[in-house]
Amino acid sequence: MKPFQTLALIVSLTIVTVACSNAQTERESEKITGGKTKSVTPSPSVQATSNPEPAENAPAPVAIKYKMKANYDIVPINPEKDTNKVVLLTFDDGPKELAMIDSMLQTLKKYNAKAIFFVNGYRVKAQPGLLTKLHDAGQTIGNHSYDHIALGKENATVIEQQITSVQSQIKSLIGETPRFFRPPFASSNEDVRRICREQDLLFMTWSNGSLDWDSQNQSPESVVKNVMEQLHPGSNILMHELQWTVDGLDKLLSELSKAGYTFVDPKELASEPI
Repeated sequence: MKPFQTLALIVSLTIVTVACSNAQTERESEKITGGKTKSVTPSPSVQATSNPEPAENAPAPVAIKYKMKANYDIVPINPEKDTNKVVLLTFDDGPKELAMIDSMLQTLKKYNAKAIFFVNGYRVKAQPGLLTKLHDAGQTIGNHSYDHIALGKENATVIEQQITSVQSQIKSLIGETPRFFRPPFASSNEDVRRICREQDLLFMTWSNGSLDWDSQNQSPESVVKNVMEQLHPGSNILMHELQWTVDGLDKLLSELSKAGYTFVDPKELASEPI
């Protein structure tokens, strides 16, 4: 064999050997990955699973500090740790008007106060944006029935529809269901209470009424006067989304603060009574 033929044969054998080696490697890889090319760089989802990052806007868990008594007063679970000189602010029959909502939220923020807004389904349907505005501001949404009717006079079927429809409606808008229920006109019966229990709702009326719904009390001064005259530790204060109540809210929260009271965050309130 001539020298140039020998060299050509060596080169050919080398190429064939490398090709066979590469093919063997690819076959072994296919056995492991099921025929798919396996990347050596972890995918973003794998990285997130193995090294999860905390959500930037995730709300911090709120400790349950208070419970409601049978008379609807609010009391600390641990009196040695938490004060009993508190009030629970609540507003019924909304959401109605953007201007009033904005004013209420501004005043509540000024005093670092939270409240329960007991809403009616038919009003939420008309203005869902007002509900999400309340929720986004950190306020708590409560269930006040769909049509604001006297549930104590209704049968179980109607009562269930009035309560559960609002639960579903609010869940679809803010991603969570209400934990609190107040019957319109404080009208109730055993079916109302039973359905509330089944829906994990804390049933309440109030223990301090502002009387802002009464035609004789439709002024900011009357609202403040009525609440302060009934004031006691644990007051569960009933108010409404009414212009004179909105106008008197700053004065009321100022007077409550001067009297040494703080405002219970409803998120700190247990879902079951004492």
